Amino acid sequence: MSALLANAMEFYDFVVYVFFAAYIGRAFFPPGDRFMSLIMALAVFGVGFVSRPFGAVVLGRYADRRGRRPAMLLTVGLITSATCVMALMPTYRDIGILATLVLTACRLVQGFCFGGEFGPSIAYLAEVAPARRRGLYCAGLFAGQGVAVVAAGILGTVATWWLTPEQMQDWGWRVPFLLAAAAAPVSIFLRRQMPESLLAIRGQGTTPEAGPKAGRVIALTLAILGGTVANYVCSYLPTYANVTLGMHEVASMSVSIVIGVVTCVFALLGGWLADAYDRRRVLLSSRLACAVLAVPMFAWLSANPSPPALWLTAAVLAATNAINAGALFDLMAESFAPRYRATAISIIYAMGVALFGGSTQFAVAWLGQVTASPLAPSWYLFVTSLVAFGALWPIQKAATEGGRPTALVR
Repeated sequence: MSALLANAMEFYDFVVYVFFAAYIGRAFFPPGDRFMSLIMALAVFGVGFVSRPFGAVVLGRYADRRGRRPAMLLTVGLITSATCVMALMPTYRDIGILATLVLTACRLVQGFCFGGEFGPSIAYLAEVAPARRRGLYCAGLFAGQGVAVVAAGILGTVATWWLTPEQMQDWGWRVPFLLAAAAAPVSIFLRRQMPESLLAIRGQGTTPEAGPKAGRVIALTLAILGGTVANYVCSYLPTYANVTLGMHEVASMSVSIVIGVVTCVFALLGGWLADAYDRRRVLLSSRLACAVLAVPMFAWLSANPSPPALWLTAAVLAATNAINAGALFDLMAESFAPRYRATAISIIYAMGVALFGGSTQFAVAWLGQVTASPLAPSWYLFVTSLVAFGALWPIQKAATEGGRPTALVR
């Protein structure tokens, strides 16, 4: 539980940037066109993904050599420092281009940390999980991220309802970042209480891998691609509803609460289903459902731009994406031996997210502007979900016995 709560707090630091991207764009970039400031803010959000592979290599290797807990303690310290700077630094109006450069540096630090956070966390959860509960334990990581989205969404909704647009732009957007900084001691305390999983498995054999190593790595990276695009399309919905559909800021921000709640519930449900029944079916049906429903849901939303339509669209997309998280994370953990498990998972996740996650919101915003079509995000989601489905089809045949996960050798 300590690992999940601390990870949720770190993810909150990361996701809150997305929800306040419009305000951040106007604060840290030259004044001008509203859409261009948003695009630049999203581009800086994407820059953070460039440093993820470096964090994956450095921090993942550190976790495999020194332990999962020390690596996770290091990430929480670094990411909190970057969040504090973002919350307190002057804007473009005060210090000019230096504000933009400092913001970019903070995003690079956050990306570095998250690149090395995921692998040790998944390795830790899989290693401490009881038999036949690895899917549920690993799903807890994604469910915790859902809780972080709920927290960020509630703060954003209350702030946009309580404060005037001018107050939000002047200082209101800083409040969620300051709260994250204030909660940092709790994250550090929780992680210091965690037992070290690597001590129990060090020197005890290896995990057999199905299929060529290169093929497994490529397939898992493409599987992450599908999930991360769906995740960041959902995260973009508050901005999409406000900027593209012209919905009120309070209604737009409130959808993040729906996304977070549904993500939490369906991630845990999917983890339980993967443990109890058939992991292969959970993974494939999730990605296929995401592809099939993406375009119709966005078409319906664009034709009926109302809060209920927005909430239902967000719920459907978040549910189809979240339900496979536990099964996929469990699969990643079992695919690699303990001596390099954290490094391998970190690199695969960081590469998949760096190549497509960081660019998703920028890409869909740009495509929507170029095509003048509100359906641009749905087509992007449709294509990437099919790619992930194709990647998962063969790898699951090799990695399961009768549909259920093989043993995780310790």
